[in-house]
Amino acid sequence: MKVIAFARTLQGSGASRRLRIAGQTPGIIYGGTSAPQSITLDHNALYHALKKEAFHSSILDMEVDGKVEKVLLRDFQVHAFKQLVMHADFQRVDPNQKIHVKVPLHFVHADVSPAVKLGGGIISHVMTELDVSCLPKDLPEFVEVDLSAMELGASFHLADLKLPAGVVVTHGKENLTIATASVPAGSKADNAADAAAAAPAAEEKK
Repeated sequence: MKVIAFARTLQGSGASRRLRIAGQTPGIIYGGTSAPQSITLDHNALYHALKKEAFHSSILDMEVDGKVEKVLLRDFQVHAFKQLVMHADFQRVDPNQKIHVKVPLHFVHADVSPAVKLGGGIISHVMTELDVSCLPKDLPEFVEVDLSAMELGASFHLADLKLPAGVVVTHGKENLTIATASVPAGSKADNAADAAAAAPAAEEKK
């Protein structure tokens, strides 16, 4: 994904305010062996790019005054109540150095899982993104979570994920839960389960 920016020489809150009035967003590129570089970006283009999932988790081709380098979006600030991007931070990417990135999870095939199709259950997403480490060339736009084998009452954990080659999860050694399958409250299956649980208690009272 390509991003067009321009070198920025004027600094300070006053200069940034004038840029925003003119439809520009101030930003910075940092990291690598080069000095940090102040930039400006077209606000509308940046605003719409930020709505795209891939813009947050992909290596971007940042063109500044004709020179292109690889970067990652690392942070951005928005106005408290206006639809206004105040500032954006980008980090240079070294193709030979591993990067640490949050990658979104895409949940697929829940509708054909035994939990949903046969058990009438619902699948809840406990996590929506994943902390990963990899070389820039191996960075996926997302990680797919295949729920086709989920049974009612079961959980999907980090250890169940099929990660792309070269990608390592950096959540530590804990096998965190990604999704769970349960019976919706008030459903026929839920009521039947409650009745079955109540039956022994009723027998004891007799």
